[in-house]
Amino acid sequence: MPTLHDFTATTLAGEEQPLDAWRGQVVLVVNTASKCGFTPQFEGLETLHEQYGERGLAVLGFPCNQFGKQEPGDAEEIGSFCQRNYGVSFPMFEKVDVNGSSAHPLYQWLRGEKGGVLGSRIKWNFTKFLIGRDGQVIERYAPATKPEKLVDDIEKALA
Repeated sequence: MPTLHDFTATTLAGEEQPLDAWRGQVVLVVNTASKCGFTPQFEGLETLHEQYGERGLAVLGFPCNQFGKQEPGDAEEIGSFCQRNYGVSFPMFEKVDVNGSSAHPLYQWLRGEKGGVLGSRIKWNFTKFLIGRDGQVIERYAPATKPEKLVDDIEKALA
C-alpha cells in the first residue's frame, strides 16, 4: 500500500526531493496559490510550521495554477512572493496540477485516499491533507478551513 514516502516532488530550486525525507514526521500537504482569497493562510501555515516543527510537523506547499489561474508565476516568483509577503520558511515545491490526467502522482494518491465534497477532485486552492508519521492520510480539510483550526488534529497526530 503506497504512503507519502513513496513519492518524489521537484522543489522550487528544481531539485528532485524524495518525500521519504519526512518519514516519521506528521506532514501537512497544501496546494497553494499567490493570488487567491485564501492566500493569507500562508501566515497560519507558517505559524504551524514554527510552532510544531520541532515536535515533528512538516508543512509542504505545492503551488497550483488550476483554479482561476491564481498562481501564474514561475518558481522564482512564487518563492520570493511567499518569503517576502508571509515569511514562508517551510518547503515549497514546483507548480503542480492536482486534478485531471496531468495531476502529480502525489495528488492522484491523496485524492484516492480521502475524497471531499466533490468526490475525489480538489475543490480549490488551499485544500489540506494531514498525514501521519506512518505516511498514511489522516484527514482532508476544505480550502476555507483555516490552519489554526487543525491544531487539535495536529496535536493528536504528534502525540
